[in-house]
This record gives sequence, structure tokens and C-alpha cells, in this order.
Amino acid sequence: MKILYVITGLGDGGAEKIASELADQMLIYGHTVKIVYLKGNIVIHPKSNDIEIVYLGLEKLVDIFKAFQNYKKLLHEFKPDVVHAHMVHANIFVRICRNFIPVPRLICSAHSSNEGGWLRMIAYKLTHKFAEVTTNVSQSASKKFEELGAVPSGKIITVYNGIDLTKFEKKNDNDKLRKDLGINIGIPVFLAIGRLDEAKDYSNLLHAFSIFKETLTFKEKQPILLIAGDGELRSELENLICNLNLQSDVILLGRRDDIAALLNMSDFFVLSSKYEGLPTVVIEAMACETYVIATDCGGSAEIMGTTGKLIPIQNSVALSNAINEVLKLSKVSILDNNLVARKRVEDKFSLKSSVERWIELYES
Repeated sequence: MKILYVITGLGDGGAEKIASELADQMLIYGHTVKIVYLKGNIVIHPKSNDIEIVYLGLEKLVDIFKAFQNYKKLLHEFKPDVVHAHMVHANIFVRICRNFIPVPRLICSAHSSNEGGWLRMIAYKLTHKFAEVTTNVSQSASKKFEELGAVPSGKIITVYNGIDLTKFEKKNDNDKLRKDLGINIGIPVFLAIGRLDEAKDYSNLLHAFSIFKETLTFKEKQPILLIAGDGELRSELENLICNLNLQSDVILLGRRDDIAALLNMSDFFVLSSKYEGLPTVVIEAMACETYVIATDCGGSAEIMGTTGKLIPIQNSVALSNAINEVLKLSKVSILDNNLVARKRVEDKFSLKSSVERWIELYES
């Protein structure tokens, strides 16, 4: 089977990572794969050099005709059996193009409960009929799309993202990484991962950490917060860290490629997002047997089940209380929680089960 993946961009994001890993897996399964991206620079890409990446050049609206011609040429040469688009701009682009260029089967995947304002939801609604299948990454995100009118009721399928469990598992060789980061043994470490953008709501996390800090009595055991990721809000967050007097408590790590190692080194993982589709990093944290605190931002509850701590979005006091509570948990209760979390990931969110579900949709 020939599969063409079309994605808005290949920047540093969860959807980009999922699409790239999916392309690698389909190649392993014996399919022929290409990736097309509309705009931006390549940050995340498949591991296999056998997967061609094609740039369409849709940086601005005035580039639409050029991008259309590039896409048309690629379809004519590659002749895919399935076109699978990811993210809002790519989804709308391929749907509109299908009016003029036939493709055998078109699947469009959203990756969040919030893919933009009402204009994008109208665009989804008006172009819905041009795709055989529309998917989202969690039940809550799919339901939200129905509520917003982006898809007719019952006409969207939930397909969970899966992770490679061999890459994310519990390891105890983290002392060197702690030393490299200047963190003493015994200091509790909280870790957040994701782009420094509005959706991740890091200002909420920083305010929560500031509130929590005021409750501490033993300063020598004061936890440290690591934030791995980069983005347009970095300067704003740096200023907030200074304003909250958290310079000695928070480290902005920038973009990292050692996520599994960071999760293994950390005692707790924190997701502070306003909205998500299915936050894959929560799955990764649970797979590494790292205790999770997460906002109920869309998909988190479906991932976590009864494990970890689920708290309301945009509530710094609730998040601060959760940080305080987990530090008081016994080692045994944390270990028990983390083992249940790992088993839940193995049962529901493996890469193998996700890939098999996609193949089923491609062939049906």
C-alpha cells in the first residue's frame, strides 16, 4: 500500500512526532510512505531515510496556487492508495484539493479538542464530506468537535495515539543526568514537557509553584521544577520566573531529545495545559513509571484512569495543593500507583495497537 501523510508542519510538537513515528512504523510493516508538509522548518522527522519528505511551500495564503500545483504533481507521480492528513491546515487543504484532484481514500486527523476558532470549525463542517474518515485522538476531543459543529454527530472516530514502549520504560541510571543539571540527590524533581505556548499554560504552573513555595518550611528539601521545550513564550516565562522569584526553583531546559531519561530522573511529571487532544507525554510519563499530575484538559482522564492526580484547568491553587499532596505520599503508594499506570499504558496505548487500528482504517 502507498501511503501519503500530509501535515501542516514538522515543527516541535506532539502531532508532528506522532505522524513521523506512524510513517516509520508503516514502512516497517512493508508499506511505501511519503510525508508532505505545508510550511515551516523541519524539526521532527522520521528516523528512516527511506521516507521522502516533500515541502509544498504554503507559507502564506498567496502561496495557495503554488502549493496546489506541487501537491497535484506529487499525487500524479506517487499515486497513493491513502492520503492521511494531520492538523487543521493540512486537513482543510487536502479536502479542498480533492474537489480538483481525485484520491482513492482520504483520512483527516485532528489532534486536539481545540484546533482554532469558529472559522476553522466552519471550514471543517463545510469540507467534512470530502473525507471518508475524520478522527481525533481522544473521546473528549471527538465529542468537542461534535459540540462545535465541526463534524456531524456520530461521524468522527477516536483513534488513540500509541507509544513505543521499548523507548519509554523504567530505568534507574539517572544520577549522571541529575549531576549534569546540578540537582542534588534527594531533591524532589517535578518535570513539565511541551512547547512554550498558550495551550500548555505554563504561567498557571509557575504561579502554582510560587504558591506552593510559600508553604514550605524546610528550604533545603525544596523541590525543583524543570520545563523541557521551547517556543514563542520563552521570554515571557523567563520574566514571570523572575517576577515570582523562582530563579533558583525553575530551570527552562529548552528543547530536549532525551525525554525518556528526563522522565526517569524526575519524581513527578506535571501537565498544566488549558486544552489538549490526547497528551502523549502523559502516556510516556506513565510508561516510565513517573507519577503524573495533570489538568483535566481533554484526554488526560482517559489516559490516567484512576492513577495519578487529575485537577481542574487554570487553577493554580488546585495545582499547588496537588504538588503539596504528592510530596506527602509514601514511597509504597507512589510505587503502587506507577505500576498500575504502566500496566494501563501497556493495555491501551501501545504503538502496535495504534498502528494496527490505522491499517484497519486504511484498508476498510
